Amino acid sequence: MPTRGKRYTDARGQIDREQLYSPVEAIRILKDLPDAKFDETVEVHVRLGLNVRHADQQLRGTLMLPHGTGKSVRIAVFAEGDKAREAEEAGADVVGSADLAKRVEEGFTDFDVAIATPDQMGNVGKLGRVLGPRGLMPNPKTGTVTFDVGKAVSDAKAGKLEYRTDRGANVHVSIGKKSFDTRSLVENYASLLEEIMRAKPAAAKGRYIHQITLTSTMGPGLRVDPSRVRGIIEEVEAIPA
Repeated sequence: MPTRGKRYTDARGQIDREQLYSPVEAIRILKDLPDAKFDETVEVHVRLGLNVRHADQQLRGTLMLPHGTGKSVRIAVFAEGDKAREAEEAGADVVGSADLAKRVEEGFTDFDVAIATPDQMGNVGKLGRVLGPRGLMPNPKTGTVTFDVGKAVSDAKAGKLEYRTDRGANVHVSIGKKSFDTRSLVENYASLLEEIMRAKPAAAKGRYIHQITLTSTMGPGLRVDPSRVRGIIEEVEAIPA
């Protein structure tokens, strides 16, 4: 078993592994834990009571966090002509069509989001083996297959996130950086939980949210009370601006 560093061990010692913290408590504790040598990403992991083997119990969508993620996003756009120029003007990092598809086939994946106009899906459809496992395949359900490429690029640059259940019915989402103030992280957390509740599949049965864990890139996990999914904004209001 790999040994943990002193910073991690010290941080873990400040956490009660059996306690269910409120969202505000968890975020405050996380921010007070020893810092790494870089600005860590704050992550939320939610285990849901869904049977994802059934299509009507799979969860997938997008959301805009009120304070963004703090992450610089590289965007590749598959488009031609006026739409390619629109993507470039909106700030896309890489733009192309068949030429870009060839680069991706050859191993180029230096981007975080891929967007395509519908007429480019002939080129993009061949890239499933490369883009699919990385979660980069453009999809109309997430707004990444669209003729409105300018808006799609702007939204992605502003921090639009895609979320989806994995094979274990877990959702993993980054809600910001550890350097964010407590209020911003709590508001981002509240927006995520509101979206997960809003998107609850109609076919879901029994308990919906089983477990929530809050952590940072190099830190231990804090268990957050899964019943605290409403009224989080009221907790936020008690935090000094």
